Amino acid sequence: MCGIMAYVGDKDLNSVLMAGLWRLEYRGYDSSGVASIMDGELEVRKALGRLMVLQDILSDRPIGGGAGIGHTRWATHGEPSDQNAHPQVDCSGKIAVVHNGIIENHYSLKEELIKNKHIFQSNTDTEVIAHLIEENYNGDLKESVLKSVSKLRGSFAIAVIVSSEPDRIVIYREGSPLIVGLGNNESLAASDIPAIIDHTRRVIIMSDGELAVLRKDSVEFYDKEGKRIEKKEKEIKWSPTSLDKGEYAHYMLKEIYEQPEVIERNIALRIEDGEFNLGESFHFSPHDLAHLTDIVIQACGTSWHAGYIGKYLFEEFARIHTEVDISSEFRYRNPVMGGETLVIAVSQSGETADTLAGLREAKAKFLKVLSIVNVRGSTIARESESTVYINAGPEIGVASTKAYTSQILQLYLMALYLSKLRWALEASSIDEKLKGLIEIPKKMRTILNKADSIKQIAEKFKDSRDFMFIGRGINYPSALEGALKLKEISYIHATGYPAGEMKHGPIALIDKNSPVVAIATQSSVYEKMLSNIEEVRSRGARIISIATEGDKRIKDISDEVFYIPPCGENVSPILVALPLQLLAYYSAVLNKRDVDRPRNLAKSVTVE
Repeated sequence: MCGIMAYVGDKDLNSVLMAGLWRLEYRGYDSSGVASIMDGELEVRKALGRLMVLQDILSDRPIGGGAGIGHTRWATHGEPSDQNAHPQVDCSGKIAVVHNGIIENHYSLKEELIKNKHIFQSNTDTEVIAHLIEENYNGDLKESVLKSVSKLRGSFAIAVIVSSEPDRIVIYREGSPLIVGLGNNESLAASDIPAIIDHTRRVIIMSDGELAVLRKDSVEFYDKEGKRIEKKEKEIKWSPTSLDKGEYAHYMLKEIYEQPEVIERNIALRIEDGEFNLGESFHFSPHDLAHLTDIVIQACGTSWHAGYIGKYLFEEFARIHTEVDISSEFRYRNPVMGGETLVIAVSQSGETADTLAGLREAKAKFLKVLSIVNVRGSTIARESESTVYINAGPEIGVASTKAYTSQILQLYLMALYLSKLRWALEASSIDEKLKGLIEIPKKMRTILNKADSIKQIAEKFKDSRDFMFIGRGINYPSALEGALKLKEISYIHATGYPAGEMKHGPIALIDKNSPVVAIATQSSVYEKMLSNIEEVRSRGARIISIATEGDKRIKDISDEVFYIPPCGENVSPILVALPLQLLAYYSAVLNKRDVDRPRNLAKSVTVE
């Protein structure tokens, strides 16, 4: 949600800030802006709409100077407008602030500032920060920011410049992600690594309650009390080319096609000579895990669907009672959990606000906490006792694809590892499952080679306004994920149901205008699934089935069939995901949607 870009150095500010903001587009935004100090004066350019509007403004009226800040805003307080776009400035027009997050006590602060004769120009909570810094400014921006943030409540990351100190930028983090890039005679800061990867691979991840002063030739870090602290830098391994779309029309399509490689890479990393290797950040000992009585998986959105599949895997393979909870519910329901409970937080970004809060709730109850995340050094990873990284690489499309299938893989391997520790499965059974897993990337490529078949199905149903996705067993969560993918990028209404529940209410919605996507792969509930398809077909529904190669029966009761290669039931969600993703993708393209940046959505949801 929102994106911050900041730069101090000798390069052209317009180019550097805009390039960084383009890299942050995936986070979601409705307006944008930049600011710098030129000849001792604060210059601000901002605009409603896409970044191209701001780009055109800068072409006519470029900014200059040695330090600048930029922002892409996703409206929370105040409607999208030029006035509410960031940067926000103080009364004097000397201080500019960009801000991600929410200031929860901005109303009371605003009232106090108005009493002190401050004049507000926007409806944002961010403008409070600018006026508060103005109120506290004593000639030292660092000290003024420290004094001001002590009064703020909420989740925020900020970058601040002032006309009287044109050679520096002050940044502060409390709850929203912020990273620092160390370049050659230049310093950068941003909400995420893609914004700075063209300039440097040396980064420092800021933690909550930390401030940094960026100058061209140095970066100094302080805690919230103003005490100087030392931070360790890390090197980013992936290259800028991994952020390009290449030959693909959209990032989402590129990331769909990257999945076989991601799964292949993770299998090679996680299985060594038949032994499990869950990574250098997995610190639990066999003793820690062998006596678990319960597992609670908490996540949001697509990660919750992956976690739901994990429930089936942990109970089937390791015979451990497992719950799966939506993080925003988990954090407030005061769950009853014993000391031998493992809480697993699943998040692509590692910054998801509700999932992070759920993790902290678990730690407050002195429970074991494991995270499954994509982004190294993210807050969720840092605050977990152990972390399993999904190694999916940067995922730019808002609709998660390769992160989802990689999350399923990590949960699959984790379940097998626990089954081995607990002697829940025979060694021969574990070996058989691992051998089957090794074939999955090849089978994924087979599916992708038939993508045109899914495109043809999408063309037939692109004008439908209501879809239903049904599945049973471990592919019930796949039905939920298929429905989510379709609605979030094509804006076609879709719902997912367990197929056995249709006659308990949802079947009332079925008519001849209702496409039903049925996940009917070979499984322990295959015969039941066929009966459920017959139920909706007899009410006039048009059936799109995802089935296993060689299944002739499914043709007789389906309007369209897409076949996936044979595989084990418990690993089938990884293969099923691909046609569901492609159906959503082609439906969105045919309906002329903005596939990579669907309306109202953000990649990283860092506020409640």
